[in-house]
Amino acid sequence: MVGVLGWAVTVGAASATERFFGYTYEPEVLPQGAGEFEQWITLRSQRNDKVGQHNFNEWEFREEFEYGVTDNYSVSIYLNTKNTSWRSVPADGDQAPGFEFDGISIENRYMVLNPTEHPIGLTLYLEPRFSGEEAELEQKIIIGQRYGDWKWALNLVHATEWNLNDHTTEGEVELDFGLTRHLNKRWSVGVEARDHNELPEYNTWENTAVFLGPVATYTAEKWWATLSVMPQVWGSNFQDNPAGDPHFELEGHERVNIRLVLGMGF
Repeated sequence: MVGVLGWAVTVGAASATERFFGYTYEPEVLPQGAGEFEQWITLRSQRNDKVGQHNFNEWEFREEFEYGVTDNYSVSIYLNTKNTSWRSVPADGDQAPGFEFDGISIENRYMVLNPTEHPIGLTLYLEPRFSGEEAELEQKIIIGQRYGDWKWALNLVHATEWNLNDHTTEGEVELDFGLTRHLNKRWSVGVEARDHNELPEYNTWENTAVFLGPVATYTAEKWWATLSVMPQVWGSNFQDNPAGDPHFELEGHERVNIRLVLGMGF
């Protein structure tokens, strides 16, 4: 416990709000009365030409304002936009949608077990999203802990997305894991893993894609930045495999995902 508290004090001297993973949430929440702004930038790049999307790139942008309502509960509001581009194959096929408004999200996190007081921290997460054309509800079970200079976190994720135009439903199941080491008061480096699965109408398990890559965090006195680079290391489409690739799932997922998160407390 002394090692855990010492690590938290050392890192917290520079910033009390930084996050050490791009995709994996940690159990800590903002203390009561604290606020933070985060800018998320995510690049999802490269799919298979056989699915008709040559040179696929999707840039996702999220602006987050988070506030600590109590020492155990924080709430955030997100503004979500994205820009998607590809070259149609064949040339007269579907066109990329370009820039889109992707809705507003409200994130709720409640810390059930504080990791500084228990062997493992536990936080429950609920995030509804609405864009006018889509509605989504995402849930997470977040666990994690610090041991000296090391920190880990694990997320169990489920989401349901409803398309309000064609009245379809898609389920998503995801497992995220991150492990990082604090090198000094500024730098932390580690690794993240992510397994994402899609379940159209909840009647088929359509695909799975596993991503694995490095993560690094820089913490300054008034801001912090985290970068995750996550190439797909294995994937499979369990239905008809439209991408025709035996090693990767490149119809609903990309060859590489990159996420940069910048944060500033206030």
